[in-house]
Amino acid sequence: MRKLLGVSLIVLLSACASQTTQPEVEDLAGGAGTGSGLGGSDLMGSGSGRPGYFSQLQDPNSILSQRSVFYDYDSYTVTSEYRELVLSHAKFLRDHADASVILQGNTDDRGSREYNLALGQRRADSVRNMMTLSGARDGQIESVSLGEEKPRALGQGESTWSQNRRTDIIYRGE
Repeated sequence: MRKLLGVSLIVLLSACASQTTQPEVEDLAGGAGTGSGLGGSDLMGSGSGRPGYFSQLQDPNSILSQRSVFYDYDSYTVTSEYRELVLSHAKFLRDHADASVILQGNTDDRGSREYNLALGQRRADSVRNMMTLSGARDGQIESVSLGEEKPRALGQGESTWSQNRRTDIIYRGE
């Protein structure tokens, strides 16, 4: 009986010691020194008390300054047009373990409130899934739906609605 208990305890403890690994993601920068602004070891800003990587996020020449993924009508699929944007933010999160984001899924004002909340959540989750599959840790990302409650543009018509069908990427502490 003691041997069985001892073996069970060893098996149980060894199962708890397993480790997971992050999947590899291709380097979107195309190599070191290409000026993408994704690398770097400057962790603290110039005396501001904020991490130095915020300057990379605000550089208008960097893809990281783009923070919205737009969608077709009634869709939550990230199109090829926004794939590089999402993958760049995922790589940034992978490289900066202390960074985290909130993904806010938004819709236009067509559809019921309940439907739009659900669609906004699916939009935020689609970006989240793409980021985690590309190396960002799940704990760095929170996805929420705002539905139609936070429009970027007001009015009627496709030009207005298309600006409201989006997921916004918001870095905490920025």
